[in-house]
Amino acid sequence: METPLTKYIKPNQAPLDLKEYEKTGGYEGVRKVLKGMLPDDIIGLVKTSNLLGRGGAGFQTGLKWSLVPKEKDVAGVRYLVANADEMEPGTFKDRYLLEGNPHQLIEGMIIASYAIQAEKAYIFMRWAYKKAEVIIKKAIEEAYSAGYLGKNILGSGYNLDLHLHTSAGRYICGEESALLNALEGKRGIPRAKPPFPATSGLFGQPTVVNNVETLSWIPHIIENGSDWFIKLSTSGEGGTKLYGVSGRVKKPGLWELPLGTTIREIIEDYAGGMQDGYQLKGIIPGGASTDFLIASQIDTKMDFASVRAAGSRLGTGTMMILDDKTCPVAFIHNLIKFFAKESCGFCTPCREGLPWVEKVLMKFEEGNATLKDIEILEFHTKYLGPGNTFCAHAPGAMEPLQSGLKYFKDDFLRHINEKHCPWR
Repeated sequence: METPLTKYIKPNQAPLDLKEYEKTGGYEGVRKVLKGMLPDDIIGLVKTSNLLGRGGAGFQTGLKWSLVPKEKDVAGVRYLVANADEMEPGTFKDRYLLEGNPHQLIEGMIIASYAIQAEKAYIFMRWAYKKAEVIIKKAIEEAYSAGYLGKNILGSGYNLDLHLHTSAGRYICGEESALLNALEGKRGIPRAKPPFPATSGLFGQPTVVNNVETLSWIPHIIENGSDWFIKLSTSGEGGTKLYGVSGRVKKPGLWELPLGTTIREIIEDYAGGMQDGYQLKGIIPGGASTDFLIASQIDTKMDFASVRAAGSRLGTGTMMILDDKTCPVAFIHNLIKFFAKESCGFCTPCREGLPWVEKVLMKFEEGNATLKDIEILEFHTKYLGPGNTFCAHAPGAMEPLQSGLKYFKDDFLRHINEKHCPWR
């Protein structure tokens, strides 16, 4: 089984420096594109590979790049931004890549920047990733010293400056337009769309924002081709995926596996199965803002189409496990508390609705809830759902709640009938 993204990452050891990375074939992709490929050739190759964005949405990467206007149509600077603002609860995959193989990301960013003819690129990093910050800074300095960044890269005439921006920290900055506002020094709130960043993004110029895992794939696709990439998966979606598991399993962790590996295989073969004395009750498959799946759906393939057909989203591919001895209401309440705190406050449904939902869930935990409170929660899952808020923050927060009410309603009723949390 091939593991291109993590092949050279050794846990608890220093990442490859520039010379070591070059010995593995590193930066050959940059040499290849700058000496023999046109920007449109690169975009076409990435399109053919069907690389779907690994940040959660699963949008086709090559298509996203192709939306950037041609140079003759729009004057001025273009930008590429790597979204390393990994603040989704339960998600830790990008941190592994940032700390483990920084030059892989940088090489991917150089190629992607050349494809869209960007002259400036940024890595927008979560404030708490202190170790990654040090590692990335060093790698950028090495890349400049070797001539992979700066003026006239490898004598090609192409110029690119790459900067690391350490975020002040806010969950909403993971949303690409809020990220761009923050990068401009403004309040981190989402922008109205259209226009989309591809046409009017950072400082009003054409901009592409891609996830760290997505950009890390680019050198491998350039080197090995689209057919190779597609065959890595168990479906036509292509590639491998970094899957994570947290919760009461025997070996929580992160693994690079073919896209489409089943939930059962990830939990039982890689995470070691449930801890002794615990049974699987539910799975949040792709970070905190995705719908629950339940134990009977354990054979669902972890790819975008299969998880969607099962009633959830692949998201970041990092599973959070709910066991039979953990209160589902408390589990959901903890997530909603986070989302309520992290609301940017721009739109009323999210600003007022999420704290209200959190207070209602607290009533269940304290034993003061009534049947009317279930109706209130069900109303809010629709009122805060898609189309009623400025961005996807509140709708995402509602996903674990709406699916929790669907699958674990008896547990909510027990709180009402027994007038306390049955798990305490």
